[in-house]
Amino acid sequence: MRMHPLVPSLLLLCTLSFTAACSSGPGQPSGSAGAASARPGPSPVRGVDPSKIKGLEIVSDSSENKSCPFATSYPDVPGAEAMTAAMKKYVDRRLAAFRSDSAICQDGTGDADSGELNISHQFLVASGDVLGVRLTTQDPSSAGSGLSATTYWYDGRAGAYRTALGLVADGSRDAFLSAVKDRLKGREGVDAAALDDTFSDPASRAAALDDMAFTVDGGLRVAFDRGDVAVPAAGAVTVTLPKEKVTPWLSAFGKRAQRQTVTPSRSLDLGATHVPTQAVPTHTASGDDDTDCKKAKCVALTFDDGPAAPETATLLTYLARYKARATFFTVGQNVAAHPGLVRAAARAGNEIGNHSWNHPDLTKLARGQVVSQLNRTSAAIEAATGQAPTLFRPPYGAVDRRVRAATRLSPVLWDVDTEDWKYRDADKVARTVIAEVRRNDVVLMHDIHPTSVAAVPQILRTLTARGYRFVTVSHLRATL
Repeated sequence: MRMHPLVPSLLLLCTLSFTAACSSGPGQPSGSAGAASARPGPSPVRGVDPSKIKGLEIVSDSSENKSCPFATSYPDVPGAEAMTAAMKKYVDRRLAAFRSDSAICQDGTGDADSGELNISHQFLVASGDVLGVRLTTQDPSSAGSGLSATTYWYDGRAGAYRTALGLVADGSRDAFLSAVKDRLKGREGVDAAALDDTFSDPASRAAALDDMAFTVDGGLRVAFDRGDVAVPAAGAVTVTLPKEKVTPWLSAFGKRAQRQTVTPSRSLDLGATHVPTQAVPTHTASGDDDTDCKKAKCVALTFDDGPAAPETATLLTYLARYKARATFFTVGQNVAAHPGLVRAAARAGNEIGNHSWNHPDLTKLARGQVVSQLNRTSAAIEAATGQAPTLFRPPYGAVDRRVRAATRLSPVLWDVDTEDWKYRDADKVARTVIAEVRRNDVVLMHDIHPTSVAAVPQILRTLTARGYRFVTVSHLRATL
């Protein structure tokens, strides 16, 4: 459907006066990701460079529709199939519940301001035979703030997925729990009796103690979601057990995870029988685009949420065959994982834009969070390509005066929405573009979906035959 006329958007952007973006506040390490809102306190781990994880794929899904707002991601690392399956099960369950419970997603009759589901990922450690990942979830249908986090661990030596409690030896659980309770007692909002009940019941204990990670000096940081061990008004609660205290209680795997966090190895080996080599296209643009969109029939194809392996690489090959240029609105956590694909897209003459770090609704965030989401992503893009972006696409197209004032990036919406996030059908996506596109339109697609990428050859072939030229958004704006 046609959503946002380009010409009014251009006139509006010409009259806007953007203020300077403030410096980002306390950030997380490169390669990590916070959810729509972050836990208090510093990150407990060293920065992990996900681009060094061979064969890594980021499994992403999202809508670009304010009437059904969701964005999910988790990593798929060769060798850690059992852990990937556990994360997939969790994400699929949360997404299915959100979509089925929301009248917005079902028939559009719900409250468009009810909130979004956002599940993002952060690598805790990826070293030796140890992999640790935190999934952070913001879910408007959950109790309290709706913010929760769970850590997932993989033991490459044993070839087994571990929960957070797997870091602690079975025979040391009682001593560990006693130490955690001692540090919680006396905290504001903590009820000692309720705490005993939580820790004595196996299911409640496992649910509460599902977010643990090692600090850079080997301590164990245990984080509790709001309402787990204290009254909701007290917020999220964390305790940290120092290295010398917690080490005797760790399992053999826990000790290896601790060691690999404190002193990371140069590589990750989880015993995978096959690690795919992800191809990076080598197409190079032959000079600047000289298309004059005042005279030529232009269209700007835009692709959100990537880069994705191998989909983005395939898309770049299709574009190169038709000498077509496009604009990629990239998600920062994916740029961190696949900087080579971003670099290849830019080298081929495509434009790289900013689509936030992990796809939250920016209008629901505090100003500092908006700045962090955009600045971190711009920094990742500049590190990959050598050039900072000038454009951003607000997730779900949600942008207001406050978001604009937080950045110098120019917002970009769209004219044709393929709704390819909803319809995973290459022919339907292609037919939508071909039927609805008009001269100087901006078309919204997603390069995280194989079906969307598969639609591109038909789009390029048909529209080229009709005399269209494929240009970047900035080129379109500059020549109108």
